[in-house]
Amino acid sequence: MSIQITTDTVADERPLELLYACHDKVRRFTRLAGQLGTHVVTQGADAQARDAATQILRYFELALPNHHADEETDVFPALRSLDDPAVSAAIAALEQEHGVLHRMWDEMAPWLRRIVEGEAEPAPECLPRFVAAYAAHAEREEREVFSAIERLPAAVVDAIALRMRTRRGA
Repeated sequence: MSIQITTDTVADERPLELLYACHDKVRRFTRLAGQLGTHVVTQGADAQARDAATQILRYFELALPNHHADEETDVFPALRSLDDPAVSAAIAALEQEHGVLHRMWDEMAPWLRRIVEGEAEPAPECLPRFVAAYAAHAEREEREVFSAIERLPAAVVDAIALRMRTRRGA
């Protein structure tokens, strides 16, 4: 169950590439959380479990907020300017999902912190929903919204890319 977080190379990436890369990590870390739920029951809060919990916490508390800021502050407003009713409706639904996902994270984080401290306890009831909801959310964003980025003017995409890189300290 060991994992490694690689450093993102954001200097030359475009917004769509960054968004997809983040979704790949969301999928990886939510799957790891699901595996951790089983691992803790059978192996306790051993070194592997503590390391995995630390990595999940780090991603969801440090990196994922940047991703949500990318979407909510830059990408979604720019896409709304396309005046495409389907895209705007999808964005509204996705923003509501962000709230649901945040609330699930609020249930998950204390469990992960306790594992980091060496406490083994069963996963919160929301763990399976958390894993499934994040996967479905990422897939929906990719299918219904991200493709519309290609319809934005190049100058808008460049400005979004700059803000995304700045947000990450690049």
